[in-house]
Amino acid sequence: MTTHAPHTDHAHQHGSGCGHVAVPHDDHTDYVHAGHLHRTHDDHVDECEPSGHTVHEGHDHQHHDDCGHVAVPHGNHVDYVHDGHRHAQHEGHWDDH
Repeated sequence: MTTHAPHTDHAHQHGSGCGHVAVPHDDHTDYVHAGHLHRTHDDHVDECEPSGHTVHEGHDHQHHDDCGHVAVPHGNHVDYVHDGHRHAQHEGHWDDH
């Protein structure tokens, strides 16, 4: 689940070919922009951030620079796109973002 956090003063229109990395996320696409993720929502752009802590159970794969999954800079860490969502390392386990 994500919070509704409008990104104000965002004139850029994200979409295919806009130059930002597209990341599939649930029922929409996020775009990596300035170290965070944006999603188009109605007539504006939202920050697409998780609103809780969701552990990805049974995730044995260890993500790293050369693991084959897309690395997405996100705040003070790196998320990895895996099976249509993002994983973030957190205190010895992987979270779903």
